[in-house]
Amino acid sequence: MSSNTIASVTCIPMRLPFHHWSDPPLFAGRPRNKLDSALVRVETEDGTVAWGESYCVEPRALQAIFETLIAPLACGRRADDVALLPSMQRTLHNLGRSGPVVHALAGLDIALWDLRAKRAGVPLHELLGGKRRDRVRVYASLLQYYADATLLEQVSQRALAEGYTEIKLHERTAPALAAVRRAVGPDIPVMVDTNCAWLPHEAEAAITEMLPYEPFWIEEPIWPPENDHALAELRQRVPVPLAVGENASCALALQRMVESACVQYVQPSVIKLGLTAAWDIARACEGTGVTCAPQVAFFGPGFLASLHLIAAQQAEVSIERLYVELAHVPYGRSVPIERGWLQVPDGPGLGADPEAALAQGNFAH
Repeated sequence: MSSNTIASVTCIPMRLPFHHWSDPPLFAGRPRNKLDSALVRVETEDGTVAWGESYCVEPRALQAIFETLIAPLACGRRADDVALLPSMQRTLHNLGRSGPVVHALAGLDIALWDLRAKRAGVPLHELLGGKRRDRVRVYASLLQYYADATLLEQVSQRALAEGYTEIKLHERTAPALAAVRRAVGPDIPVMVDTNCAWLPHEAEAAITEMLPYEPFWIEEPIWPPENDHALAELRQRVPVPLAVGENASCALALQRMVESACVQYVQPSVIKLGLTAAWDIARACEGTGVTCAPQVAFFGPGFLASLHLIAAQQAEVSIERLYVELAHVPYGRSVPIERGWLQVPDGPGLGADPEAALAQGNFAH
């Protein structure tokens, strides 16, 4: 058996307690004070270990998927087999083209990129053609404050004091954007993520109310998020750029959005789609009027994979960092955010493994 044969694939649910200087936001109707994803650990026969990350809402379900579907299909296969992921995707396609099975495959995909780069002794961005920039600007992505003007002003100013020069809101109203614009002044880019707030016939009026406060983009303005025809119509009617992609049902939907140029920014999530699909989308954007700006509301290996992608892609964009106070910060020492910037790691693979305590599962569910 080859030393590059996959010996084990393990899912380690990761729960990061956080505070955002207010009462916990609601998620599925319940207070949320922890951020969840899952580490994916791949080990080959010679003991080489690589890491990925999967989107994870329900850890019991994701662990079961890895144990019963992903690991049995991957173990015993060569890690450098280019047909490995495509064959697994086709084998499992009747379980859904989005959702937890696809998220599990995305985490495995990231780990295989990390593994290939480690074996080559190069940083992951070298496998993407090399980095075009040594550092990447970080924007502070605020959680929802339900249009509380006082909190929005306080947290926005806190972010600026820490060195961030771009801010994103998860709000749905013009008064919320107005409060932040007052707090940060006219020159700071302020993005607005509405989380699919409006039906297509509602979006234009809501966005028009925000225009006096100069949003940099409006993210996920309509439901359902992959309605490219409605997005194309909305793009023609509003003067502010549109961004979408985190919740598109599959990579093909994003590819079609690039082809149709129905939005100005597409936002693949590597922990939902995988690095391979996200990189394909980034390359598809080259030479078009559409920019790839990955969604990065997570903190593990997927965060670093997104950083390598942004460093290597043609368009220069900022990377998202959920602006919360974490009890434990993955890569906080090895890849720190300094005055609103990240240095692109040049170590083998992703450039850093999960720090020891995290790798041992001390922060797991």
